[in-house]
Order: sequence, then structure tokens, then C-alpha cells
Amino acid sequence: MVTLRNRMKTASIAAALVTFLAPGITPAEVVNLNHDGVLLNANLETVDGGLGAAPTVLITHGTLAHAGMEIIAGLQELLGERGMNTLAINLSLGINDREMSMYECTTRHTHRHGDAMTEIGAWYDWLKAEGAGDIAVLGHSRGGNQTARFAATRGDGDITAAILIAPMTWSEDYASKSYAKSYGTPLEPLLAKAEELVAGGKGAEVMQVPGFIYCKDAEATADAFVGYYRPDADFDTPTVVGRIKAPVLVIAGGADTVVADLVPKMQGVADGERIKLEVIDGADHFFLDLYLEDVADLVSEQLGK
Repeated sequence: MVTLRNRMKTASIAAALVTFLAPGITPAEVVNLNHDGVLLNANLETVDGGLGAAPTVLITHGTLAHAGMEIIAGLQELLGERGMNTLAINLSLGINDREMSMYECTTRHTHRHGDAMTEIGAWYDWLKAEGAGDIAVLGHSRGGNQTARFAATRGDGDITAAILIAPMTWSEDYASKSYAKSYGTPLEPLLAKAEELVAGGKGAEVMQVPGFIYCKDAEATADAFVGYYRPDADFDTPTVVGRIKAPVLVIAGGADTVVADLVPKMQGVADGERIKLEVIDGADHFFLDLYLEDVADLVSEQLGK
């Protein structure tokens, strides 16, 4: 079941996102966590009473991005205004104490898609240890897929909801054609070489590849290449959501050209009850400006705030 939102927009500057903190919201602070020998960073923003006094939303950013990007920072602000705590995590992407900025394509890629799920889990455990009660998990784009896959590992009652904003979709055929189109060379021989290195215990060996995710002429370990390019049906988020025991909310942008097939893929999965699909008419992949207000409203409704 699909719900289409087409809210009346206004050009009034007064209606734009505010840049000050609403009363009762603690200014965001950077918190740290040591995980498998790597220092992780996150932005924590709490309402009056702290983590134990209100629902907490654990937020994961998208591909090669960071916790301070516009959609993530905006969500923290807007969800705080609606009475929710937020923890926006900065995935390490294989870098110790990674800054909250975009991943530089000139940096060697040693990270894998699946690493994010373990980091989400580490932050979930941290929140529990810090006294958080009701925890929802939220992810954008690739982070939406990683969030869904983490949520699918949790039992009944572990998380209050999984909220997936423009989560990634995938098919083996599209991935193959897209790589060849973007980088002028077929994916399969490169993947075969990486798989051979990994099977031979040489996953840390560096490969010079014509492209890695968004980066041209990149360096990536064999482990990293396999981690992002080995065919895996679970890269397709609509395939995963049915295994999540908690309520699921998928939010799609009506003008999103990045995951343009999300809505048709979700139509056969969403039942309008445990798994909901909301389409925000006119929003692109990043839900900029007032569209982010719509996202925050939907999250608030989902969590009963």
C-alpha cells in the first residue's frame, strides 16, 4: 500500500528550516566509541531528560557521506523539535577517527558494505548502555539498506521501528551494466580477480581499478571490492524489509532519480500496516528544504510523537 503526500509548499522564508535550537533541546555533542580498534564518532542531540526520557533515533548516512551532511543534520534538528533524541553516526569507512566530511576518492578503499552493520550494532549497544529506552533505527540511501539489514538481525522488541529514507535498490544485471557504462570496462573480470585474491587469503592486496562506487581510477583492497560488488540479493532493500520484525516505514521521493525503482519494488511488499510506504511528491533523493519537514513529520507519526 502506497501513500502519496503532496503538501502545499510555501516560499515564505519564515517557513524554512530554522537554524536555532528549539527550547528543551541540548546542543549536539560529538561522542566517541572504540570499536575493533577504530575510534568512531557520532553527533548526539538530546531533549530534556536525556536518553531515558524520550525515544531515540539512530541515524546512518549514505554512500561515502558523513553525519554532518545536510539531510542528516537537518533531521537531527527537526526530530529534536518533535521531542526525539537522535544519534547520527559517522561510519568509519575504514578510517580511524574519521572526520565528518565526504570520503576523499583519492583515499584507498579498505571498507566493505557490511562493515556498517557492525558499527550500527556497536552504537545501538552504546545507546542501551547509556540508558536509551525506545530506539528506532533510520538510514538514508545506502545507509537505508545497511539499517534494514541490521534491523533484520534484531528480535521482537529490540527496536521500535526501522525507518528507511530512499533506501538503495539493486539487481545484478543493473549493477553490471552500470559499472560498464560508468567506467568503460566490464565488472566481471575485476570481481573475479578480487574473489581469487580473497579466496587465496590475500584480501588486503590493493587493486588499481577504473572505478569504485563513485570514485574513478581508485585504489581498493580485494576485500573492499568483493564487499561492494559481489552479487548479493540483500543489496536490494525491498528484499530485506519482510524479515524485519519491527514496524517498517519506507519514505520515497516522488522525484528521486537515484533509486527510481524503489516505489514499484515496494508496492508488492508494503501492506500499509507493519510495512508502510510513503511517497513525498516532488522530493528528490535528498529531501532538501521543506521536504525534510515532511520526512520529520512521518517519522514523528511512526514513533507516536
